[in-house]
Amino acid sequence: MIYLELLWSFFQIGLFSIGGGYAAMPLIQHQAIDIHNWLTMQSFADIMTISQMTPGPIAINCATFVGIQVAGIPGALVATFGCVLPSSIIVTLLAFIYYRFKGIDAVQSVLKGLRPAVVAMIATAGLSLMAMAFCGSDTFTSDVNIENVILFIVALLVLRIWKLNPILVMVCSGVIGLLAGVIL
Repeated sequence: MIYLELLWSFFQIGLFSIGGGYAAMPLIQHQAIDIHNWLTMQSFADIMTISQMTPGPIAINCATFVGIQVAGIPGALVATFGCVLPSSIIVTLLAFIYYRFKGIDAVQSVLKGLRPAVVAMIATAGLSLMAMAFCGSDTFTSDVNIENVILFIVALLVLRIWKLNPILVMVCSGVIGLLAGVIL
């Protein structure tokens, strides 16, 4: 039964996550935490972090890691398949439709209309992660960890101003976090 729940949950996520992996994060969060109680917000944040660090699309990595947490290797395979299946079907159909009707203004208007919704979904995922990093919960209602806010600002400035390699910034941030945890 758990495999059918995983398949159906990630099929829905794959079906409705328009805009890429980051747009899928609120949907995965809703399914894995709010509906099924498979994960805590802390374990979801850990899975998202690992999903970003491992090669491959973040939504598929996240589906795989959630599946492993819920039902081991078979759960990972089912969740990953459920996440990929609707996207494969939709992309095939959209490619056919786009190449056939790409000159029509209505098609371009639909694509322009989807952009703000995609940005809102990505912003929602980003705000949830910021709340977890800064406050330790999925909302901004608890005390803010000033050290994490400072590390975020420094990393953001280093990435934007000096354009350092993001991997180097992640490694340095992890080392700083480790040292802060040991020292403090």
